[in-house]
Amino acid sequence: MTDSHAPGHAAPAHGSLGHADGGWSPLAGSVQAVVLDILVHGARPRTELAARLGLSGPSLTRITRPLLESGLLVERASLAPSGSGRPSVPLDLDPDAHHFVGVKLTRDRLFVVVADQRGRVLDGHDEALPDPSPAAVVDQVSGVVSSARGRDDRIRAVGVTVGGQVVDRAHVRHAPFLGWDDVPLADLLTATTGLPTWVENDVRALTQAEHWFGEGRGLRSFALVTIGAGVGLGLVAAGEVLGGAHSSAGSIGHQRIVVPVPVPVPVQTPAAPPAEASAPTCDLGHHDCAGAFLTVAAVEAAAARALGRPVAYDDLLALAADGHEEARVVVDTAADVLGQLIAGVLNVLDPEAVLLSGEGVRLATVGGAAVAAAIGRGTHGAVPPPRLIVQEFRFDEWARGAAAVAIQMHALGR
Repeated sequence: MTDSHAPGHAAPAHGSLGHADGGWSPLAGSVQAVVLDILVHGARPRTELAARLGLSGPSLTRITRPLLESGLLVERASLAPSGSGRPSVPLDLDPDAHHFVGVKLTRDRLFVVVADQRGRVLDGHDEALPDPSPAAVVDQVSGVVSSARGRDDRIRAVGVTVGGQVVDRAHVRHAPFLGWDDVPLADLLTATTGLPTWVENDVRALTQAEHWFGEGRGLRSFALVTIGAGVGLGLVAAGEVLGGAHSSAGSIGHQRIVVPVPVPVPVQTPAAPPAEASAPTCDLGHHDCAGAFLTVAAVEAAAARALGRPVAYDDLLALAADGHEEARVVVDTAADVLGQLIAGVLNVLDPEAVLLSGEGVRLATVGGAAVAAAIGRGTHGAVPPPRLIVQEFRFDEWARGAAAVAIQMHALGR
């Protein structure tokens, strides 16, 4: 894909999709194409696989014979022929041959999953992250990986994600929620865990998971917009997850927007709004960018100003859904900003679909009419309405995204 491991990053000790014993066996060319197609899309008859990859029957046989002999590929039950020909024998791989640890780091918690090589979560938990310093995080993640390996001897690699800028899937250049700058996290964890480890921006990793194993599978282009502690954007174009020239593609939270009409404070609430309801800014101090209106914290601050009391995010959405006037104004204001962002993505990329995710994604449902109206104002009328997919979100999806990065890099033999 777009990003690869950094020069000098420790070579993986437990190969790509290689042999059943986990030995290193990098894949390349048509061999890699065959395995990746089956990995992502599932079992396929030989004739269909050859046609998809532009291979002749003899070439496919030559490529797959050693893969079958090594146990990397397996033959599934025969399919009945559609005509008078012989039954078709689909080729597949064993998803349980290799497992991967995915770790998502937040400001104060660590989420971890173990996934098979098709991204299916087998196990997971979360725990407090009491000390966010790099040394303490490396120790804690190493302990989590060691514990997982004690229960599962098929774990081959580790993926870790953070909210921030990550370079070459190895180096955390800037992670504002953790207070990190210039941390060589992948090398540190590879050295302490004994496993190949890759690090990625959390939204880009979630995009990778959707691209290979989720709603984006089979699409050549889509966008993933996330709402939560931050506002993020993942992009897939021509079948590739985009990272950008400086690993900064998708910093949509800093997109300047048309400021919606201010939310009024109700006359019947004369008490001054609480201190925490002061006008929010993004992490760069902007007052007029998407992050200043659309994060969970920003929406809660707007609700506190409008209602004159603290209101939790989910409670605000419930109030708005029930017809509470001030709550509805707050929600629709934020939803308008979300619609503006989506319209910008549609104008630039024209994707096949836009996925909406993150812990704050219910805003897109409760404020759906405002989202649609803003998209309509901001896009060309001749373009068909976008295909919007609002996903039900669980926080371990972030960790699954981290595992998807490890699966991808392992499969590519990086």
